[in-house]
Amino acid sequence: MYRDYGTVLAFILLGIALLSVALWLQKLLAPSRPRDYNHTTYECGEEPEGSAWVQFNIRFYVIALIFLIFDVEVVFLFPWAVVFKELGWLALIEMAIFIGILLVGLAYVWKKGDLNWVKLQLKQARGRYHKLAEKG
Repeated sequence: MYRDYGTVLAFILLGIALLSVALWLQKLLAPSRPRDYNHTTYECGEEPEGSAWVQFNIRFYVIALIFLIFDVEVVFLFPWAVVFKELGWLALIEMAIFIGILLVGLAYVWKKGDLNWVKLQLKQARGRYHKLAEKG
């Protein structure tokens, strides 16, 4: 029984040894030319403007998460469609329930207004949103 653990331990040690050798060789053979621009933000060959620590609006993250949730859930439809004929009516009913739950979630997100890119409920707007607040 302990022989099985010994094999696992041997593979772990071999992996650590190979990784250590690779890192050591890279450190030994790689050219080292430190320059000031090595520590700046890369912007497609252009000089960086401003700080890289910019605060993004939370709507970007919310829309990205909503997209990921629905995208991953839709991926479940493909294997089901491939074997649909073999599964029968019960699978059709289960998938209808699944799609119904997804549609309820989409309706909730839509009704809540999280799919709107710019919300017009700006009471104390400044800058470019000032004109939008006056209209609403």
